[in-house]
Amino acid sequence: MIGAHVPPPAGLRSPLRWGDEPYLVELFGPHAADIRCARRSFNFRFRSAAHWIEVFRTYYGPTHKAFAALDGDGQAQLHADLLQLLESRNTAGPDSLVIPGEYLEVVVTRQ
Repeated sequence: MIGAHVPPPAGLRSPLRWGDEPYLVELFGPHAADIRCARRSFNFRFRSAAHWIEVFRTYYGPTHKAFAALDGDGQAQLHADLLQLLESRNTAGPDSLVIPGEYLEVVVTRQ
């Protein structure tokens, strides 16, 4: 969503690659005695979609930087798009926000 409003910094690889097991094996494999990966679930819980945006806009670097890079109209559009996305994924109903998410837990043991 953020990438649709603000291009990623030039030359940086997507952090989403850290959720790709083959990439991690390629990255750590030559120096690892063992690589264990497990898919896990986490429920993000916030008072509302607006609260999620407030927290991420204030404390999460990529979201903070994205808002800072936009003018007032761009910030308003990003805010509206994030609200719509969050509300479409909310499993808790109108009185709170619960967004199920999956992550990859990785344990690498050095050689």
